Amino acid sequence: MKSVAIIGTGLIGASFGLGLRKAGFEGPIWGVSSAGAVKEALAVKAIDRAAPLAEAAAECDLLFLAQPIGRILDTIRHLNPLVRPEALVTDAGSTKCEIADLALREITRCRFLGGHPMAGKEKRGAAAAEAGLFRGATWVLTPEEPGDLASTQAKDFVHWLHKLGAKPVRMDPEEHDRVVSLTSHLAQLASTALAAAVAENLQPAERLAVAGPGLMDMTRLALSSYDLWRDILATNSEPIDRALGAYIQKLEYVRENLRTRQLQREFQRGAELAARLREAVAGDARVPNDKLG
Repeated sequence: MKSVAIIGTGLIGASFGLGLRKAGFEGPIWGVSSAGAVKEALAVKAIDRAAPLAEAAAECDLLFLAQPIGRILDTIRHLNPLVRPEALVTDAGSTKCEIADLALREITRCRFLGGHPMAGKEKRGAAAAEAGLFRGATWVLTPEEPGDLASTQAKDFVHWLHKLGAKPVRMDPEEHDRVVSLTSHLAQLASTALAAAVAENLQPAERLAVAGPGLMDMTRLALSSYDLWRDILATNSEPIDRALGAYIQKLEYVRENLRTRQLQREFQRGAELAARLREAVAGDARVPNDKLG
């Protein structure tokens, strides 16, 4: 991997560029995005130069699609005639099935390896980027073909992911989308719904001064932008619908048992999961038998 093109120089793309530099990558890093986004990425030194997609694709070994999902899909539709045969195209999309299916049909001239770094912030843009954003974070890779991870390009990419401090994990696109509907998308919607419910029912608004730290913790994700989440919800609607159904059923059970001791079991089950989650984040969160290198 001697040169990199980051398509979409926002938080994730710019953090990838900064992380590569900090990890010792010495090759050129190109940026493809809007004029304002590449200007910001140049200012924080996440990229070396800005270029149109066709020029960057013709020159670079790795093309990292770090756009919103709808834009990733659009880029994939136009990419095949532009890329070098020895290049690797990967992405950072938060859902994988639609991206993987489209790439399998459209990208035939070089290899494609789907990806999803499980990292981010509520803030957007290169100004919020961090070289260490992916350190300790799971980076899911979703190969569609048996040879996708065996290629020299993929092995080199995985090598750099390790140097970024990320934890690469292999999953099928379908399994990825099912899992993140529970571990990521449900959390976002629960936080958004909680904040909206409090906003509608707590009057006057000055009563928020009575809120404890729990409400602050639980509504952190509610700061996220709908513009970012619109494509995620649209491309993973069926798994998210099932996750919401399970959550709503659990909330109904909680409501029905407010005056019984049945909730003791739910508190225990919830506390066990919360403890395991914190242990996983603090330790090695890689999935057994699917970890890479």
